[in-house]
Amino acid sequence: MAQQQYLRIKLVGDNISNLNSFVEEISAICDKLGVTLKGPIPMPTKKLKVTTRKSPCGDGKASFERYQMRIHKRLMDVQINDRVIRMIMKVPIPTGLNIELKVI
Repeated sequence: MAQQQYLRIKLVGDNISNLNSFVEEISAICDKLGVTLKGPIPMPTKKLKVTTRKSPCGDGKASFERYQMRIHKRLMDVQINDRVIRMIMKVPIPTGLNIELKVI
């Protein structure tokens, strides 16, 4: 008996709305074609923090500016099918979104 193969899709991006819209498009494709979809599984969000002084010379108030960038991740497993892979490849990828595809 042959084991079913899946396409693992790993999505990484800093804009949560772009990431969620792309996930919804992939899940709509899977529902339309009737293939098995496992996920989306939210992975831990990575927070990049930078703290700087407001004053350029270092004198004056001890006031700081804090900047933060969040990196969101999602993991999806899609049952392999030629039509599904073609349709996923045709979906426009938003800017700032990295996609990794792997057959498992």
